[in-house]
Amino acid sequence: MTTTNLNIRIDKDINNQADLIFSELGLNMTTAINIFLRTTIRENGIPFELKLDVPNKTTAAAIEEGRRIASDSSVKGYTNMEDLKAALEE
Repeated sequence: MTTTNLNIRIDKDINNQADLIFSELGLNMTTAINIFLRTTIRENGIPFELKLDVPNKTTAAAIEEGRRIASDSSVKGYTNMEDLKAALEE
């Protein structure tokens, strides 16, 4: 495969923010751009959405509440649906 250099100008903040996201995804800038270009060719247009799964505030609060409940030994747990339904009907 023959390669060529591509020189582009982008805003420094955009570069830094994108680089952080790519790093979290295990990619470097070159790999991310190559993925974008190859997929653009295959799809014949802007092809995909690649992002980190970051929960919104409501979801993050619900996850934290679930963790608190799971680690609290005073919270009653249920091993079957019948017992849970009975408790909900009380």
